[in-house]
Amino acid sequence: MRLSWRVIWVVFGLVATIGVVAQPAAAHGQLAVSVPAKDSTVGAPMEKLELYFTEKPAYNAYFAVVSPSGRRLDGQWSHGEPKRLDEPVRELFLINGTWEPKLFETGFPAMVPVGYWPEQGVYTVKYVSRASDGELVKGEVRFSYDGKIGKAPAGWKAPDSEPDPALLVEPSAVPSPGVQPGAETQASQGPQLVQPTSLFSQPAPVAAEESSGSDGGFVVWLIPAVLVGGVLILLVSTARRPANKIR
Repeated sequence: MRLSWRVIWVVFGLVATIGVVAQPAAAHGQLAVSVPAKDSTVGAPMEKLELYFTEKPAYNAYFAVVSPSGRRLDGQWSHGEPKRLDEPVRELFLINGTWEPKLFETGFPAMVPVGYWPEQGVYTVKYVSRASDGELVKGEVRFSYDGKIGKAPAGWKAPDSEPDPALLVEPSAVPSPGVQPGAETQASQGPQLVQPTSLFSQPAPVAAEESSGSDGGFVVWLIPAVLVGGVLILLVSTARRPANKIR
């Protein structure tokens, strides 16, 4: 029985180690904060909503404000002035086979106008963009509205736009567009991932050097592989050990 508990503890340690070593990178360019905040309650009509990301949203990013009954209420979004975040956001970058955290203290907003507020209930703000390293940035913010109900302004036409197909294409499938005017050369920036530059209004800064070679993956999975081998050896040796005779 004692040996069985030893095996259980070894397996538990193996699972915990794999969870730490093989931890996936946090999505880059993620949503940091929004106004109104997620799951908050709004008591009066707002002319625009503000979504702050850890980097400037792609120029063709998609935003939609949807009422409780499913009506689109958003207008053409625009970039706003960056601001310092009350709480820094941590994102992870793979550097030489190790996940290294980096704190982002500045929020880059997307300002989304709201045409009118037709009903009370739960509203949803949907967004789709691409981070500077090519990762898909996608999600939604829900909040409740219990303020005054209004009618659609004269000439209002609900938008029916969909996300730009280029946003949904993986970076490897996007042809390399070349260096934009005024952009720094890759030689001066160091190694970086191939990214769909055409999705951005300006060259995106390199937040951290990421290792894309096979050595990084080998190091990341080396420790779990060794632990798995150790567990197998322990189990085999246990099976071969003769059972204790009852005196």
